[in-house]
Amino acid sequence: MNPRLLVFPGFLLLASCMVGPDFQLPGVSGGTKWKQSASTAATPLPDNWWRLFNDRELTRLVDRALAANNDLAAAKARVETSRALVGLDRAKLFPTLDLTGSAGINRSSTDALEANLPPGVNVPLEQQRYRSTFDLAYDPDLWGRNKRAIEASSAQAAAAEALLDSQRLGIATEVARQYFLLRGLDAQAAVLQDTIKSRQDALDIQKSRTEAGLDDGIATSRARTEVELADNDLSLVQRQRGSAEHALAVLCGTAPSGFSIGRSSPVSTLPAIRPGLPAQVLHRRPDVRAAEQNLRAACAEIGIAEAAFYPNFSLTAGGGFESIEVARFLDWENRVLSLGAGVAAPILRGGANKANYQAALSRYDEALAAYRQSLLIALREVEDALVDLKGLAKSRASLESALKSSQDTKSLSQERYDKGITSYFEVVDAERGVLQIQLSLSQLHADQRITLAALAKALGGGWSGK
Repeated sequence: MNPRLLVFPGFLLLASCMVGPDFQLPGVSGGTKWKQSASTAATPLPDNWWRLFNDRELTRLVDRALAANNDLAAAKARVETSRALVGLDRAKLFPTLDLTGSAGINRSSTDALEANLPPGVNVPLEQQRYRSTFDLAYDPDLWGRNKRAIEASSAQAAAAEALLDSQRLGIATEVARQYFLLRGLDAQAAVLQDTIKSRQDALDIQKSRTEAGLDDGIATSRARTEVELADNDLSLVQRQRGSAEHALAVLCGTAPSGFSIGRSSPVSTLPAIRPGLPAQVLHRRPDVRAAEQNLRAACAEIGIAEAAFYPNFSLTAGGGFESIEVARFLDWENRVLSLGAGVAAPILRGGANKANYQAALSRYDEALAAYRQSLLIALREVEDALVDLKGLAKSRASLESALKSSQDTKSLSQERYDKGITSYFEVVDAERGVLQIQLSLSQLHADQRITLAALAKALGGGWSGK
């Protein structure tokens, strides 16, 4: 073989390079402090941050959802798909080797064959041919098209993994939200049941007074109305609880018909969670990481589009045996060899390559805008959770003070009614005030826990703090 035939392939390998921009993460500042919190200290959250609430039922539900949720299973499958696609792109960096073979027999027409031969020359009418070769092909990737494809698919795989983390975090938070909502409804149901019992007792007393001729029956009618209204409120709470329980069933990957949650559970604790610095939060958020990886993939795709403007080179080689007789197929004299190089340069594409390049640039701009938006959303969600916690704490203090005052008002009203100083309407109004505050407090206790779960999600979920 002529050694000069290897000069051209060697030149291609030495001249290879990567076109397109190298990725650089845009510099975006999240600020040095929070609007709703003066503290810059951070509370390290464990991976299973929901355990901070010290609620065994919540822990059981979240663990079950993370193991059986169908949306999470689909996200895991997408991660495996993206990883496989990286391997598909990586395979393009290596030569391909194929084994091909063929065998055939051909019979020619006697008249057609003898018409083209000199007189007296005999050629067999039937001919056999056997051929088998190893064919080697290699793309030297002169302009880094394949390397950019690997860069893009690797970034997409990393984005899929980050989205899996984000979905896992979202499922845990949604389970916590539905669970605390359900427990809040349980507390409201308990308040209403106690109210119904006390109102039923009041109705019985009013009936006795009416039957004894001590009043005209208006108070009895009003007491009966209050019992029915409380029954209606209880029915509404029970319907809402059923919906929350059904939502938890779907989150846990099971049919609602075979899923139930008991009504008795200890009150979960309120963990103290401090956010730390905004930059730390942006680094921890899985959705921000996913947006960053999508931006990295879009940058690599610019290089792929730019490589289309340059010639594409290929190297081929083949070797094997070819014979017209089976017995002599592997004879050294019947060997066949080939070595070649090819080039395909774009000359006229009607502006397709330019349009594709412009599309790649636009996709990068889109990914950049999405990345910046993800940063703003992350910061906003933390600020929302912080302001909600602050407002809920103030509301709790106000409602607890109001509850004490309303209970005093109720006692005084009942005392005034018993002495005949005021009508039963004053008692009813006072009881309504106590009921509404108790229901609001039950809802507020649930909202505080829901907001703490939202804050844990906004901070990026579990992290070591290192």
